[in-house]
Amino acid sequence: MTIGAYPGTFDPPTVAHLAIAEAALRQGGLDRVCLVVSQSPLGKDPAVPSLEHRLSVLEVIASSRPWLDVAVTSDQLIADLARGYDAVIMGTDKWQQVCDPVWYGGSVRARDAVLDSLPRVLLAHRRGDRKILTFPKEALMLTVDDWHADVSSSAARAGRLEWMAPEAAEFDGATGAWSRPDRYQSGGRRPDSSSA
Repeated sequence: MTIGAYPGTFDPPTVAHLAIAEAALRQGGLDRVCLVVSQSPLGKDPAVPSLEHRLSVLEVIASSRPWLDVAVTSDQLIADLARGYDAVIMGTDKWQQVCDPVWYGGSVRARDAVLDSLPRVLLAHRRGDRKILTFPKEALMLTVDDWHADVSSSAARAGRLEWMAPEAAEFDGATGAWSRPDRYQSGGRRPDSSSA
């Protein structure tokens, strides 16, 4: 079985996340895609909604897509998150970060060693990206509808609710988890397959 890791905070999960995961599945020759969530994501501190609720929403999403799984890890770096998988899935914006030597103590040699350790890379174009200077070995640029290139979790939290995955939008409507964090309570309603 060929499985691709799709690391992210999915804060919230968007329609673009789902389109990219499905494109990776079909175009990348994968049998399954696993949404991999770090308990402590590098460079981010998503406190609202709670990790438990974000994972619950992802589990509801995966429950209606038999090819999709969810995993949680204490790892932070893409290379560690992707270890043991046959492919790693990311946007070109994330790929640019992975290629930035600043994450490796400024060492190009250390960066190159990490890049060489990655499984096959499946990339989704993000609008406004700079030209990719280092293209990964055996990489595949996924074909995803152009309008997904603008979709972001940040914009969904800022009011583009239609960009949230339907299950996330339903949970948000009931709790304000993303759109109204001032009224969200982490001990409140958990999403489930009948209500999220």
